[in-house]
Amino acid sequence: MKILVVEDEHRIAQSIKKGLEQERYTVDVAYDGTEGFDLSSSEEYDCIILDLMLPGMNGLEICRELRKNRNHTPILILTAKGQTQDKVEGLDTGADDYLTKPFSFEELLARVRALVRRPKTIADSILMIDDLTLNTRTFVVERTHTKIILTGKEFSLLEYLMRHPGQALTKDQIITHVWDYNADILPNTVEVTIRNLRQKIDMPFSTSKPLIHTKRGFGYSIGE
Repeated sequence: MKILVVEDEHRIAQSIKKGLEQERYTVDVAYDGTEGFDLSSSEEYDCIILDLMLPGMNGLEICRELRKNRNHTPILILTAKGQTQDKVEGLDTGADDYLTKPFSFEELLARVRALVRRPKTIADSILMIDDLTLNTRTFVVERTHTKIILTGKEFSLLEYLMRHPGQALTKDQIITHVWDYNADILPNTVEVTIRNLRQKIDMPFSTSKPLIHTKRGFGYSIGE
């Protein structure tokens, strides 16, 4: 799952980023409204955490423009403006939820989980392809009831594949969704991570059919 945090207070932004990354989310951060709007318009995110009072475009402008452009990514407004009218205005502009500062990270995390579980993303926290299961809440991956230990990026890549069963995903799509926007990705990074996944997901289970496939000229897929 990939999240965009648009917050001009660097300490708060980095604290949110660190906390979400510990929960296995991939996180991009924008420190002003213009950058936030550019990223949210050009990149694919599962949720946007959006401050209202931003340099450049403010949060309401970003929200309004995204919805006008038919971008329906869930938006959680995070702001010090806690009056009822402020909340009404934010929700009426197109935001999905509203959390006022100061806040607890546990509540923020619960609200993010609620947003990304909505039907337009995928409601179930347990993904299954044949005899392979992945739990997005506990981060447990199993095949034939055998637990498989993955790194953070391997887990994120496997989750992305399992959310698009049978679909050939290009390297660019995988990099965009699994790695941070500013990450320094080597040309063979995706190939290496795919190879590591195969060594853990397919090779030890010789009695089961291989699940991860290379679609030459197109990308990678899982399942039929």
